[in-house]
Amino acid sequence: MAGKATGGVDGELASNLHLPVERSGNGSPGLGALGSGGTRTDDTSVVIDLTATSPTANGVPGVIIHLDEARRTSTSGRTWLSADRGLLGVSPRMARLGRLVDVAGAIGLLAVLLPVFLLVALAIKATSRGPVFYRQRRVGRHGVQFDLFKFRSMRVGAEHEKKDLAPLNEIEGPAFKIRQDPRITPVGRFIRKASIDELPQLWNVIRGDMRLVGPRPPLPREVATYGLWEQQRLLVKPGLTCIWQVSGRSDLDFETWVSMDIEYIDTWSPRLDVSLLLRTIPAVLSGKGAY
Repeated sequence: MAGKATGGVDGELASNLHLPVERSGNGSPGLGALGSGGTRTDDTSVVIDLTATSPTANGVPGVIIHLDEARRTSTSGRTWLSADRGLLGVSPRMARLGRLVDVAGAIGLLAVLLPVFLLVALAIKATSRGPVFYRQRRVGRHGVQFDLFKFRSMRVGAEHEKKDLAPLNEIEGPAFKIRQDPRITPVGRFIRKASIDELPQLWNVIRGDMRLVGPRPPLPREVATYGLWEQQRLLVKPGLTCIWQVSGRSDLDFETWVSMDIEYIDTWSPRLDVSLLLRTIPAVLSGKGAY
């Protein structure tokens, strides 16, 4: 039985979506874990109120099959993913190989960047009160939540100030970005501009929460506004970098982010991953769209 979608998605698509139950290691619900009763409004919210369905015989979650039907029936012109194409269509052997590459790459980068980690940690402790690292709940594959790690770039208590700053948001859609965010520390402004604050997410890659390349992981409150089309970006593990990260980052609007994420999933290849990793280096050095 399907429930209702939020986020302004075509009404005729709502009845096509079914999602499997998944839970993270700490028992928090994944996408589709609500059963009946409506959309939650707290930070553990899940977008769609659905009864869970089992994976198909080939192990592909039922949501993909139903989204394929939605893709055929939609008149919106948006891209809808298919289970036999791109990143959703990789073989188990290729998936295992990709996981090995991600882990080896993350461990190698951590080893090389250890001096940077130490210098940034010292700078954060010397210039502002609070911990070196910041832990934040994010939404991963199939809506399973996990703890994402970053170098702390804002003052302590910054999250509680966001509501007051909401009118200054410069990004359309559920994301929140301000070019001159008053909560950011001097060191934080530098490490955000250089994307150094994201480096601790290499640990998330090693843990299996993320990949080196993939859609950036959203916040639960952002996912709570997603419709069916936007939910497609939750069909794969999130990543450290992606197409929009090397194409303008925060200078792009939210719908462009989602379109690029879906394009990545739909057209994935090992060559694309390598290309995006290489393009990330000049994108980071330029600092374009980073704030």
